[in-house]
Amino acid sequence: MAASSARTDRRGTGEAGFTLLEILVVIAILGLLIGLVAPAALRQLGGARLSVAKQAIERLGSVLDLYKLDVGSYPTTEQGLAALRERPTGVDNWNGPYLKGDKPPLDPWNRAYVYREPSQRPGHDYDLCSGGPSGATGEPGAAEMICNP
Repeated sequence: MAASSARTDRRGTGEAGFTLLEILVVIAILGLLIGLVAPAALRQLGGARLSVAKQAIERLGSVLDLYKLDVGSYPTTEQGLAALRERPTGVDNWNGPYLKGDKPPLDPWNRAYVYREPSQRPGHDYDLCSGGPSGATGEPGAAEMICNP
């Protein structure tokens, strides 16, 4: 019994705990995990924004189609996407607002969409594009821009 009480006394004197080496190994492992996981997570975030931009452009395209059904044509470049929220002057049969809110829709990078009617691309009625992560403002259909299909 004396041996067992001696063991208990030693533990109670502060010898229990982690060594500095053990703590450094855990910190090193955590650093490696963060170094491997963080870039993959950031890539996924970038890919998610691209996906959201494409889906938002498709939804806005559907709203523009509803506008065309009511009015008979797409909004002009001058009217822009604001025509989906407020009745443009000289437009009959406007049955809006087609979008909620009082601000123009923004892409996932908090920039306004580029809208042009008529389209500068063959086979399209209008251009509805996001500048993408770089905020490109060039011609619709440029490599950096995400445009309506």
